[in-house]
Amino acid sequence: MKISTNQATLVDWSGEFLAVGVPAGDHHGLLEALYSRFGDGLRRQLEVQNFSGKQSELVAFSLLDIAPQLLLLIGLGEAAHLDLNGLRQAAVKVAAACRGRSGRLGLQLPWETFSPQTATYAAAEAICLSYYNDQRFRSESDISARPDELILLGLTAEAIPNLMDVHSVCAGVNLARDLVNAPANSLTPDEMAKTAQCLAEDYGLELTVLDREKCAEKGMGAYLAVSQGSALNPCFIHLTYRPPGSASHRLCLVGKGLTFDSGGYNLKVGAAQIDMMKYDMGGSAAVLGAMRSLAELQPRGVEIHAIIAACENMINGRAIHPGDIVRASNGITIEINNTDAEGRLTLADALIYAGELNPDAIVDLATLTGACLIALGDEIAGLWSPNDTLAEGIRVAAERAGEGVWRMPLPASYREGLKSKLADLRNTGPRLGGSITAALFLKEFVSQDIPWAHLDIAGTVWTDKDRGIDPAGATGFGVRTLINWVLDQSDQIDA
Repeated sequence: MKISTNQATLVDWSGEFLAVGVPAGDHHGLLEALYSRFGDGLRRQLEVQNFSGKQSELVAFSLLDIAPQLLLLIGLGEAAHLDLNGLRQAAVKVAAACRGRSGRLGLQLPWETFSPQTATYAAAEAICLSYYNDQRFRSESDISARPDELILLGLTAEAIPNLMDVHSVCAGVNLARDLVNAPANSLTPDEMAKTAQCLAEDYGLELTVLDREKCAEKGMGAYLAVSQGSALNPCFIHLTYRPPGSASHRLCLVGKGLTFDSGGYNLKVGAAQIDMMKYDMGGSAAVLGAMRSLAELQPRGVEIHAIIAACENMINGRAIHPGDIVRASNGITIEINNTDAEGRLTLADALIYAGELNPDAIVDLATLTGACLIALGDEIAGLWSPNDTLAEGIRVAAERAGEGVWRMPLPASYREGLKSKLADLRNTGPRLGGSITAALFLKEFVSQDIPWAHLDIAGTVWTDKDRGIDPAGATGFGVRTLINWVLDQSDQIDA
């Protein structure tokens, strides 16, 4: 979909579709302007339908003999309460109403309520993301028509310098969605490495993939213990973006990469739970999606390292047992009291590897715990960090992206639950506070002098029902937060 701006207003727009956001009470006189263009017939129809401008209220009028052919009025609610998420929701409602039709869509929303750059970006992004439709695994594709062009009305191109970035960002989100949606027999650890290879070739990134033997040489006993029950070889992926010119910041993005998680000998119970464990690589999908976008956006002054310990957690005669003790690459020994708490084991060696790069910050994303889903539901990710500056930076980046993030505590007293009688640590603590002890476990593998943050996206990586901006299935959660956070670091350098 082409995206552009146009100084035309709702009075003189002549494309196939016209969509106008109307606040409750119509404080801006938009309806009067529409009445002057389309006549009293429109006024009478709105009165019959009792249109008031309340949030998400939508009315559509087919105007077959004049342009536009379809007029959409979307309620925005009280103007004083309108926020960016409300603007996104309105844009998505418009997109849904235009599904199945082709042509030019002119959209006028109250851009002036926010900065025009912020508002137009949010609306355009929401529309593009809402049209995602994964048809790769169907015998016959069923992709309905959609507008060919989105024109944001009442604006000049000069006022919106970054509008074209929408395509790059949405492409990264949709790559993450594709990866998470793919079944485990399609997206194997090797295929994930091939995705990274394609990104490296397309965007001039550097790629290193360590096989089982190379990982063993580095002492990655925690990661390799998880992978040893699978017939598929593990792939440790290190993808690097180097900016034009010099880099003054080095950032590491670490993603959990379990392409399938059976739970191991602590087998997951219930088909409804285990059949969705293809999405246990949602953290790595977000990291690869963000790298795809960032490589295209080319932030200056920031070197970015994406690190993924990809493997399966399966059961065979070589699989790890509950009670086994393994050694991570920094020498810490871990008693495995639950083979279904495998993601933190793979992340342990990935975080150690990231730390050896001497980064200015590490952010990891993982579908780590069901406890986080219980605590925060399926729209909010948990955020853990001992560093206030980093935590706030991620919170701000997530808020701007419209992705829910809530900072959670890291109480030192909960560390007691990870003590083992035989090893340095157990891989799980008590049932209560499970997402906190999981974060505390990861903290053990990051040097105290490196700012580190952990995002538990177990609840947000997937949605069973359409949520407007996120069609049912993989959400691509985390991609836009990571992009915003990295770009913020680049802006600080330029400043």
